Amino acid sequence: MGAPADPLILSQRSRIVRFAVEHRIPAMYEFREFVSDGGLLSYGPNLMEMFRRSAGYVDKILKGAKPADLPVEQASKFELVVNLKTAKALGLTIPPSILVRADQLIE
Repeated sequence: MGAPADPLILSQRSRIVRFAVEHRIPAMYEFREFVSDGGLLSYGPNLMEMFRRSAGYVDKILKGAKPADLPVEQASKFELVVNLKTAKALGLTIPPSILVRADQLIE
């Protein structure tokens, strides 16, 4: 598998998800976009929030900041997304302890 947020992996997410579902593989992904495309569940940072935060870096650089002087940031908020439709199709029951912790349930 490629590096996190690898553009090749992200661009092929529909094919990856379709393969997993067709072969009845309960797969977990890093980004919610995979779950939106039919994947079972994801736990990871929100891509849109990461892009929004990177825009702040671009703004600072365009205003004259030196990239080497900017602090390195890591995601601080992670989200759990569960696709209940996919779980049902795979014949899986998601435990209530997971459901109550989920940030989003896709039905």
